[in-house]
Amino acid sequence: MSSLLNLLTETGSRRTLSGKLKMAVHGCAALVALGVIYTTTIVYIDLFVMTIVFLSAILALLFMTISPGPLGRIDRPSIIDWVLVAASILVGIYFYLESGRISQRITLLFPLETLDVIAASLLLLLTVEATRRTVGVGLTSVVMIFLVYNLWGHGLPGGLGFREVSYQHFLDIMMFTSDGLFGVPLRVAATYAFLFVMFGTFLAKAGGAEFFYNLSSAIAGHRVGGPAKISVISSGLYGTMSGSPTSDVVTTGSITIPIMQRLGYSKQLSGSVEVAASTGGSLLPPVMGSAAFIMAEYTGIDYRDIVIAGIIPALLYYLCVYTQVHLRSQKLGLKGIPVDETPRMRQTMKNGGLFIVPLVALSIALVMGFSPTYVAAVATGVVLLVAAVKPSTRMSIVKIWGALAETTLRMVSVVAACAAAGLVIGGISMTGLGGKFADLVFLLAADSTVMVLIISAILAIILGMGMPTPSAFILAAVLVGPTLASLDFSVLQSNMFILYFAVLSAMTPPVAVAAFAAAAIADAKPLEIATGAVRLAITAFIVPFAFVYGDGLLMVGDWDTILVSCVTAVIGVILLSLGVEGYLRDKLAAPARWCFVGAGLLFIFPSWFAIGGAVILAIGACLFTPHLRAAIKPVH
Repeated sequence: MSSLLNLLTETGSRRTLSGKLKMAVHGCAALVALGVIYTTTIVYIDLFVMTIVFLSAILALLFMTISPGPLGRIDRPSIIDWVLVAASILVGIYFYLESGRISQRITLLFPLETLDVIAASLLLLLTVEATRRTVGVGLTSVVMIFLVYNLWGHGLPGGLGFREVSYQHFLDIMMFTSDGLFGVPLRVAATYAFLFVMFGTFLAKAGGAEFFYNLSSAIAGHRVGGPAKISVISSGLYGTMSGSPTSDVVTTGSITIPIMQRLGYSKQLSGSVEVAASTGGSLLPPVMGSAAFIMAEYTGIDYRDIVIAGIIPALLYYLCVYTQVHLRSQKLGLKGIPVDETPRMRQTMKNGGLFIVPLVALSIALVMGFSPTYVAAVATGVVLLVAAVKPSTRMSIVKIWGALAETTLRMVSVVAACAAAGLVIGGISMTGLGGKFADLVFLLAADSTVMVLIISAILAIILGMGMPTPSAFILAAVLVGPTLASLDFSVLQSNMFILYFAVLSAMTPPVAVAAFAAAAIADAKPLEIATGAVRLAITAFIVPFAFVYGDGLLMVGDWDTILVSCVTAVIGVILLSLGVEGYLRDKLAAPARWCFVGAGLLFIFPSWFAIGGAVILAIGACLFTPHLRAAIKPVH
């Protein structure tokens, strides 16, 4: 089992280049970043031209910086790598030179030329290899299965069959339209996602990451469970900018996990806390990671509305994790960091308080209705202005150049995954598999709405196993989306539901990529870390069901409905956390735990009938708990 999971998550290693080659690669990466800024904020350029040039450059950088596998050379590219780099550049040049003719031709009516077929086939192979190196066998296998299905699935019996698709037809749709490789995921990666990753990179380089860690430490470091609470707060703040649970674990976990272990946290618990905290970052406004941008582009919902809808569910997520961390720390007798080792709030705000300004500016710009592209660009500009206030944080030209290069190199794996997702989406559209999949789900669910939601949630998690969040979301949206669309849910409710479970796939066993990243730091078993993380973030698996049945949690509807939904959900999350942890000043008896769990679930699903039942169960939990029963006796 372990070897199979390693195979699914095994990727190439990031190379450690040096000398002139390093300078050349970083220079090219910085130029790509400048090109993205120029084409998204200053001048309009044809979308097809922009994406092909962007993809070509990213593929070339990928083959220079990522080895073919764990055993590949990490000091410099091999001859094969240089061949792939040259092929990536040549394909980009060909498509660029032929872009005028390609944009004017009518798909499937004008036949492809011989060079078109060669260039498109080569680009397909390069994309598959890039996916294998950066994401691993998991997504690559999905891509290959769909490619085989597209070309030979017409021979399947029953509803899975379709009209035969020739190879030229396949290439025409996949490589020469916006329905395949150059579809929504890649367009988002080349615009919104890139610019928001740039914002996060500049903020971190200027000292923002250190400030948010110190702020978290000043707020909660000296309290019970201080190190774990620091992890919850800092990982959430960093995660909303990085948009990658795995990246967040590696970045913040390398600091928080050793501190937790030094102060008495077990290897498994320290890893679980970090994974739960980091995974939630992709659900936390105002950025919410790349998947939210893909959701906006794919559904047509304004990004601002997605951010507003995500506020309450994300806060409930972190309330659950924080509450359970507090209760677990009390139960295990884990103390906070000594007061003399935690930074003072006043000094922390004095040193870096200005780094809050870019986040405020970003949020205001979103609320005012500016496009995500301009919001990210303006927020990055604000970071540079804020950093320039003090000599210690001021970014020199060299530092800015390095941040531009790092932004591009961070996007390499995301772009490869988005390109692969585009291939899968094109295949699903070409064969009509989405509608057939919906029919299959309804058949399994026996027309039960609850079962449809449960099956859809499980499928979203399975589709996301071993994949980056953007790919996980778009695959689930294309396959599961039509199923939910046929129910009486809004587009926002359906896609937020899918987004949540696509994100949660990063920490859900057995292929929990964020847990595998944490395992290397915590020196613990990945599956134990993943199981612990799911327990800490149990609310995240429940809240999506609540907001599809009542969208008050998504800030939609009358204010009184929203207020009642939020208040009851907060109470429900706290009670659910008490039941899951089984502790409140002392160990809770089993009947009390189950009453707290039941009351919590009923409070999260707001209706007057459910609230009445929740109150009865909460009173029952108190009666089963000696110190609570003693406290309420005077009332009687």
